[in-house]
Amino acid sequence: MNIAVSPTAEVPSARAQVQWSRRWESELQLSDHAELAEFFRKSYGPTGSFNAQPFEGNRSWAGARPELRVIGYDALGVAAHIGLLRRFINVGGADLLVAELGLYAVRPDLEGHGISHAMRVMYPALQELGVPFAFGAVRSALEKHLTRLVERQGLATLMRGIRVRSTLPDVYPNLSPTRIEDVIVVVFPVGRSISEWPAGTVIDRNGPEL
Repeated sequence: MNIAVSPTAEVPSARAQVQWSRRWESELQLSDHAELAEFFRKSYGPTGSFNAQPFEGNRSWAGARPELRVIGYDALGVAAHIGLLRRFINVGGADLLVAELGLYAVRPDLEGHGISHAMRVMYPALQELGVPFAFGAVRSALEKHLTRLVERQGLATLMRGIRVRSTLPDVYPNLSPTRIEDVIVVVFPVGRSISEWPAGTVIDRNGPEL
């Protein structure tokens, strides 16, 4: 679950002026992709230039391409973003349909509000799609951030001690085509109870991270 916060701070009153929009991928125009690509470069750039490289040009995704996006707009343009992609993952040997969530980024003036607000806009779409769970994976450095924003509010459960295997979005002659990461797994129950999430300490995406 790619996640970043942009370095551009604005006044706190901007929070109330954000308008949230659900956009299917096929609805986006070239100008939308260009605006989102710039937003992601500014958001992910401070975490390392390598993280901003996938968004060169007008590319508005990093690994797997989302099918649905929730985008927050205000007078300054894109303020926050989260993407969704339905896929089957393998959890401890059991295949499971999920909506993977990723490509999350938010400006600092929305920090602490962006992801919870975005999920409240996204949740009706998850219900309409009929998925049992929404799923994301974040680095351990973001555990406290996600605990405060989603777990304590009862939106999701954070799972620790999980390894996630993914394919790289491209093939490189000097790199393995897959990677395994020790991450924090974030699970949002939608059509099923969290007790029905399969037991297992290894999750295989069988594809690139969103």
